Amino acid sequence: MKKHDPTVVLVHGAFAESTSWSGVIERLHDRSLDVVAVANPLRDLPGDAAYLRDVLAGIRGPVVLVGHSYGGMVITEAAGDEVAALVYVCAFAPDQGESALELSGKFPGSTLGQALSAYPVAGGGNEFAIRPDAFHHQFAADVTRAQAALMSATQRPVTEIALTAGLPTDTPAWRTIPSWFVHGDEDLNIPVALHRFMADRAGAKGTLEVPGASHALSVSRPDAVTASILDAVHAVAS
Repeated sequence: MKKHDPTVVLVHGAFAESTSWSGVIERLHDRSLDVVAVANPLRDLPGDAAYLRDVLAGIRGPVVLVGHSYGGMVITEAAGDEVAALVYVCAFAPDQGESALELSGKFPGSTLGQALSAYPVAGGGNEFAIRPDAFHHQFAADVTRAQAALMSATQRPVTEIALTAGLPTDTPAWRTIPSWFVHGDEDLNIPVALHRFMADRAGAKGTLEVPGASHALSVSRPDAVTASILDAVHAVAS
């Protein structure tokens, strides 16, 4: 890794976990880049963002901050002066007050609601997971059935409050930090029209729409995700 290259920090979203970035990490390591895959708590947006800030505080030098799905909410809230670029991977890029749930209903196309199971948690409220029988079609239709079964078994549930809380900050990170967007055109969690809307609103430096790709883009299309991250890395390093 060259001295001026940034560290890439990867933040997974709901119904996933850190190893969902494995293919991307391998490709970034092949480019001699430093990478950190954060274990997103998925408990509540302010708390999740505070945890990410703690991780970022321990990294020296500039950061390219990457979020998948709900992880886009977290990076938008958490990014500070150390973050030189943002990459949204099938991710929410909210404005102040917007929640993941509100955004997902802004355009037609999401079928996530009917694929979820809900159950109460001891601390209050509910937690959501994608039903095993629905996971392959809903989340990762372009991976093998065997791989989808593993992803379903290791998915991290998310609390209802995390998905329904509006973005607290009045200065979303994408307003001041250059951003790149990559998404699939067969994402069943976040409508493709919403991806296009958010990228346009953010004035994205680059947008890549992957034909036939599902919501699980970092797993099914790691080359495309890596390419967008490298675009951001090169922009920061130049």
